[in-house]
Amino acid sequence: MFVDQVKVYVKGGDGGNGAVSFRREKYVPNGGPAGGDGGRGANVVFVVEEGLRTLMDFRYQRHFKAPRGEHGTSKAQHGKGAEDMVVKVPPGTVVTDADTGQVIADLVTHGQQAIIAKGGRGGRGNMRFATPANPAPEIAENGEPGQERNIIMELKLLADVGLVGFPSVGKSTLLSVVSAARPKIAEYHFTTIVPNLGVVETEDGRSFVMADLPGLIEGAHEGVGLGHQFLRHIERTRVIVHVVDMSGLEGRDPYEDYVTINKELQEYNLRLTERPQIVVANKMDVPEAEENLQAFREKVGEDVRIFPISAASRQGLRDLLFTIADLVDTTPEFPLEHVEQEETRVMYKFEKEAPKFHITRDSDGTFVLTGHDLEKLFKMTDFSREESIRRFARQLRGMGVDDALRERGAKDGDTVRIMEYEFEFVD
Repeated sequence: MFVDQVKVYVKGGDGGNGAVSFRREKYVPNGGPAGGDGGRGANVVFVVEEGLRTLMDFRYQRHFKAPRGEHGTSKAQHGKGAEDMVVKVPPGTVVTDADTGQVIADLVTHGQQAIIAKGGRGGRGNMRFATPANPAPEIAENGEPGQERNIIMELKLLADVGLVGFPSVGKSTLLSVVSAARPKIAEYHFTTIVPNLGVVETEDGRSFVMADLPGLIEGAHEGVGLGHQFLRHIERTRVIVHVVDMSGLEGRDPYEDYVTINKELQEYNLRLTERPQIVVANKMDVPEAEENLQAFREKVGEDVRIFPISAASRQGLRDLLFTIADLVDTTPEFPLEHVEQEETRVMYKFEKEAPKFHITRDSDGTFVLTGHDLEKLFKMTDFSREESIRRFARQLRGMGVDDALRERGAKDGDTVRIMEYEFEFVD
């Protein structure tokens, strides 16, 4: 199935930093620590918006960074948590982690939500670290970093506009010139045996999905390459674009073609005749086409909207696309009762606990420490305070970093690097 696809970077908001503060009120003896906690960072939340149809917007904005929480302040005042960043996506969007390939969310129904990148928790203020042994600690945590990841968004496209008409009238050519779709095009009947889909963008920034509907309405070619899986495209199709060959080069009468296709639309009982229909008079660059168009107008009457175009030379396409976009915006959906709802499933996986740190050695002899847990601990430590540095050293020892470095041959005075910062190993 054709999918619209885009790669996006998302980052949850960092938590606010905790504060180091002490109460200094006149009538409160031995006031003690009063540094507040930082606020929670914002999540990046994807929400399904029924009105959206394509991922075109994400081709222009590929970075989504949620705001961080407020820092804690004195007098035990906690920082305010940030409001979640809400990103609207069209129904049918599948979100996958670009690095692991794991599906994060399959967003189908209107209003459905999924947290794509979690915000970090706020750092604790010094009032959280008070103990009987240390009643006035000068320790506060920095906020936890927000989750960041590269994701791939794929859209299971459902067609808003359906192209109908006899074979070789120019449906595939029209689709190829107004969108990025590259259907197979040839001068023989029944070139299209699978649905061709393309995203069309108008000059005023609107977009919709156009599909060639083969087989489903051409009685002579019924069912080949298709089947019931394409009913979802028919269900969502709001506008029918009926392409008629006005050149008469194949010896067929345009009006008879028009009547025949409309009869077959009725026979399929998919409420196709209820949808607004635009007649596209194609191949107007052929000399005989103008006479045939005049005769065609007289037979169908003034009620039928006809757009003379030449898909090959791109004449008349601008007004046609604007009219289609207007109809797509104003026409409601036509739900089919017999199309079954897709069941939603949740899959749980057992994941082994990853090691908390890794030790490698550079060519200059420097020991390099990496690992998600260790780097998070490093980022949440306030290195401007001596007491926080001592706490960080105790935490590393508790994780087994000191013993692991000794096993790798680290000696007193050797250089140890965490991220871009270097420390001296003290044995």
